[in-house]
Amino acid sequence: MSWSTACPDWAARLVAGKSIIPPPIFADQAQQALAIFKELKVVDLPGKPTFGECSEQWVFDFVAAIFGGYDGEAGKQLIREYGLLISKKNTKSTIAAGIMLTALILCWREEEEHLILAPTKEVADNSYKPAASMIRADDELSALFHIQDHVRTITHKVNRNSLKVVAADTDTVSGKKSGKVLVDELWLFGKRANAESMFMEALGGQVSRDEGWVIYLTTQSDDPPAGVFKERLGYWRDVRDGKIQDLKTLGVLYEFPDDMLKAKAYELPQNFYITNPNIGRSVSAEWLEDQLRKNRAKTDGTFQQFLAKHLNVEIGLNLRSDRWAGADFWAGAATQVFSLEELLARCEVATIGVDGGGLDDMLGLAVIGRETGTGRWLAWCRAWIHPIAMERRKSEAPRYHDFIKAGDLVLVDQMGQDLLQVVAIVTQVAESGLLDKIGVDRAGLGGIYDALVGTEDEPGPVTAEDVVGIPQGWQLNGAIKTAERRLAEKRLQHGGSALMAWCVGNAKVVAVGNAISITKQASGFAKIDPLMALFDAVYLMALNPASKGKSFWDTE
Repeated sequence: MSWSTACPDWAARLVAGKSIIPPPIFADQAQQALAIFKELKVVDLPGKPTFGECSEQWVFDFVAAIFGGYDGEAGKQLIREYGLLISKKNTKSTIAAGIMLTALILCWREEEEHLILAPTKEVADNSYKPAASMIRADDELSALFHIQDHVRTITHKVNRNSLKVVAADTDTVSGKKSGKVLVDELWLFGKRANAESMFMEALGGQVSRDEGWVIYLTTQSDDPPAGVFKERLGYWRDVRDGKIQDLKTLGVLYEFPDDMLKAKAYELPQNFYITNPNIGRSVSAEWLEDQLRKNRAKTDGTFQQFLAKHLNVEIGLNLRSDRWAGADFWAGAATQVFSLEELLARCEVATIGVDGGGLDDMLGLAVIGRETGTGRWLAWCRAWIHPIAMERRKSEAPRYHDFIKAGDLVLVDQMGQDLLQVVAIVTQVAESGLLDKIGVDRAGLGGIYDALVGTEDEPGPVTAEDVVGIPQGWQLNGAIKTAERRLAEKRLQHGGSALMAWCVGNAKVVAVGNAISITKQASGFAKIDPLMALFDAVYLMALNPASKGKSFWDTE
């Protein structure tokens, strides 16, 4: 039997209002489950209608795809992982309750535990309470199941199968042997450093259960995606687009196509339906339009968060009211990713900025090259971080790991490794013959200066005259303004790394008289060291250093 979990024409289907969910592999299994699911009552709606009476077709398609992936004769689930990305208020948690209750009713094992894993107690209650209410609203189910609210558990009185709702912030998932698991609000788990190990514990029982599956439900994150959420979302997109062939994974993603995102078509009320398949039922188009109008003028990030939660528009930069003006143009100045070697090959002169380096800090390095012929500035950046910073900033650890995987952030294994690698990069630039000067925060010259200049017995890659102490605070105003103007003109271009986008989003502007200042103190715990290194390199490049590249006579 052949089937596919890819949907390469998903964009056209969403715009046309067609289903993006494939038909069930086994129609008879799907119909059996749908017959049960449709009879469950949604208690918090007027008149307590059943799912069959109040749901849109996409809900039935999703339920059919889950239960219709089970081969009854072989006792094997063919699709083992499901992902649903959908806007807020599309009855996600209520549907989760109905799916898990249906699975509990159909389960043929005895003493089997079904699990809903939620990031917090509040989210756990969003799934548990509807499930318990569905049972209480039906006399037959009430006689069949025992409800224990204090431990959020529903147990079958005959075969002892159970549905347990676990909150990750208060309960434990160790030792669970659940065959069917539903993870609610995956985006919140993306902010937890231990999410991956928690999932391994929760899903461990599926090793001996061929009929098992896991369903991930989520909205978009209110921050740039990170951790397990970013990883799973990227994988689901690749499977959906046909880039990865994985018949055991199905991602159902209600999100705007790229061309509509670029055109900001998500702001048009007539397009709200694309990420809100329940519009007109649990989602009010009028309310969305009102909230869009009220939040559009806000510059504290509220508008971006509204778009993320209610229209599934992924957040890229944190655009607060005190943001750096260059943040508005940062994404637009991204170009094709280039290596340091390519930068050096394309440029006639280069400057370097270095900033940070404490154990609880990042060490940032930026190389800016002036491109031969065009005069554009090309920026290449890298950063280093010590394990102690990862430990102290556990809330950011998943994001740091994403940057490490991308190659833009280096986790320092032993003391001094970061300085050695900085020296190696500076040596590479110096040996290319393009290096003009290196800019370093005056307050942090010490260890970096010693590593670059070296000693009389072991000289470094540069001389003392090559290292310049860059004034900080309001005195960096010129470099900050130069950078933002160049970004707006796309005369300062970069490789579009997630690390730098995050640092740019973290930068806070403070007015100092007629000037502005961007400092690590103003940004608090949010790291901006690579950005400060970039400003140091901009400071030096703005002095218009002479070309170091080959002249016409050299090439002849």
